[in-house]
Amino acid sequence: MRNTEKILAINFGGIGDEIFFLPTLISLKKEFPNAKITLALEPRSKSVKDLTNIIDDLFLVDVKGKNKYLELLKLIIKARLGKFDIVISSGGNKMIALLLYLTGIKKRYGYDTGKLSQKLLTAAVPLNKNQYACAMYHDLVTPLTSCKTYLPEIDVPVQEKIKNTVLIHPGVSRMSVQKGMIKTISPNIWAGVVDLLILKGKRVILAGGPDDEECITTIRQTLSERGHGHMYEDYYGKTKSLRDLAELIAKSEIFICSDSAPLHVAVALKTRTFVIFGPTDDKKLIPQMDFITPVKANDSCPIKPCLWEHRQTTCDKLDCLKISAEDIVNALTLIQK
Repeated sequence: MRNTEKILAINFGGIGDEIFFLPTLISLKKEFPNAKITLALEPRSKSVKDLTNIIDDLFLVDVKGKNKYLELLKLIIKARLGKFDIVISSGGNKMIALLLYLTGIKKRYGYDTGKLSQKLLTAAVPLNKNQYACAMYHDLVTPLTSCKTYLPEIDVPVQEKIKNTVLIHPGVSRMSVQKGMIKTISPNIWAGVVDLLILKGKRVILAGGPDDEECITTIRQTLSERGHGHMYEDYYGKTKSLRDLAELIAKSEIFICSDSAPLHVAVALKTRTFVIFGPTDDKKLIPQMDFITPVKANDSCPIKPCLWEHRQTTCDKLDCLKISAEDIVNALTLIQK
């Protein structure tokens, strides 16, 4: 298959999922350096292309909209017209194998979801969810290449670090909040983190995206009431794209964030990062490496982590997110000593 010219990759999910998927695409590009890679993904995640030159083209497929099946039909038609050599798809749905078969692409790779996948796919790969998500996705290409890419890589030039800076990105996606997936501390606690860092003489930068407006507004108001309204740098609204945010993360000495897409950008950049974890599993969402530290509550929840493992929404108690501003700043201070 060294003469492979066109590869179609399918990965539906949020921007974080697309960043997790990058090592898979990078290894494919290493194995087939002349191939053009097209990524089929949800419209909400299209900004991943701003971070990498691995992806040559995008197929936008709105699988969350009202016309899901029409969108999938359009994808099948595009795939047939595109005359791809290989198609690879993530997803544990048993119908993924049928979708790939209908594309007419000769070489088809996906997860083993039973007899249908074993019959219709060129290779049905075991799905191991009990590992770092990048590794889980990367398993898809083990029948195709011996190349190993462990972490996401993004095309952001090396930036000079701004001395003594702590960049804070407190938000999570609006969609996760709407679905009842509470994954971070309250804005008041975030304001407390800013307070304590200012008192320690840190140069604090506050950033966020459109989904974070309510959170950022509360933090601003709280800091203003405490007399710290002009003692931090407010970058909310100044990062106009995911790439702008990536460059800001690259310039910062320390990054503090929630379990959200900016976390995975920071991992790709290897920026020193502290991330709040509550109901989700840090072992599956971050690499076990020295430059990234999960900050977790010292609670005794018997089913933690529960989100996606035992339930689709978080519980009402949220003991796993009873993390104080002092806990967060102390974690940062201890590591720095």
